[in-house]
Amino acid sequence: RRRLKIIMLHYAKIWAASARYSITRTLMFRGDFFVWSLVELFWMAVNILTITVIYEHTQSIAGWTKYQMVLLVGTSMLIQRFLMGFFWSSIFEMGRNIRSGNFDFYLAQPGNVMFMATTRKLDPDSLLNSLVAAAVVIYAAHQLGLDPSAGQIALYALMVLCGVVIHYSILVLSISLAFWLTSAQGIEGLYFTLTEFSRLPRAAFTGIATQMLFVWLLPVVMVTNVPASLLVQGFDLTLSAWLFGSALVWFAAAVFVFNRGLRRYTSASS
Repeated sequence: RRRLKIIMLHYAKIWAASARYSITRTLMFRGDFFVWSLVELFWMAVNILTITVIYEHTQSIAGWTKYQMVLLVGTSMLIQRFLMGFFWSSIFEMGRNIRSGNFDFYLAQPGNVMFMATTRKLDPDSLLNSLVAAAVVIYAAHQLGLDPSAGQIALYALMVLCGVVIHYSILVLSISLAFWLTSAQGIEGLYFTLTEFSRLPRAAFTGIATQMLFVWLLPVVMVTNVPASLLVQGFDLTLSAWLFGSALVWFAAAVFVFNRGLRRYTSASS
């Protein structure tokens, strides 16, 4: 236990150093920070306004009312803001570094290579807007008259964390293909396309093929539906356990593929 504590403290110090670097860099380029914060805020506002317009013409979509849908979309935005804030820049820079040979930098770092390569940079603008996404969830819950217990809130947070882990794992696994391919371009566009489905209720996917692909095999729908449903409809042990298990499976797959790819990496100095 003492050894584990020392290891965790070591990685916490490494992450804190990276966070300080990212914040210092952001303060040097304040204009970029404000512009990107506004861009993300505008994108989030468009999503909410779209729901408002749609529900001017209907009472429910796949059984979800207006504010239930707002809560679902708010959960999706919350997961994405955490992913973008903590990991996005580092993961997508990883592909370029593998091709250019600059990945050598991470091999020389005092820690696990995958950890170092995917946590080096933070995006404070996304982390700031995660507060806005959380406010959207709280507002929707208030409009629905929900009064979740401390246990429900903790479970919701755990399910959101599982969603972040799944998205992180899918991205790491995808970008790790750069170890075998000459280019991993197009992954970013594909990821954003998949996340569009995360803002839809699970009941909207009626076909067997679409359910198997987007609900179960690629759980981009479930990562938002499970935590949102936990607040709206109550705790479902089966779905919650499935999401937790999926997070473990996807993370294990990402670690396996990354480490296999790392064996193939040819450094700039070799």
